[in-house]
Amino acid sequence: MATTAFTIRTSPETMRRLDQLAAQVDRSRNYLANQALEEFLELRAWQIEKVQAGIAAAERGEFVPDQEMEGIFERYQDAKPDAAE
Repeated sequence: MATTAFTIRTSPETMRRLDQLAAQVDRSRNYLANQALEEFLELRAWQIEKVQAGIAAAERGEFVPDQEMEGIFERYQDAKPDAAE
């Protein structure tokens, strides 16, 4: 597989952590950076696909009934962390 080089700038702490992980898993810094980029791109593609599907459903008038949505809101309202914690 052909590859292309490019440079990124990152903090010394991030580089230290990357090097530490590379040593722990016996992989190169380059390998781990490529894996991270691939995972990031896959995640973003998935998110965009889901957002677009949601927009298309809304444009078709497909909405969750109000009563079901209220139940969802109540469930998450109860799950809010206590500010004093």
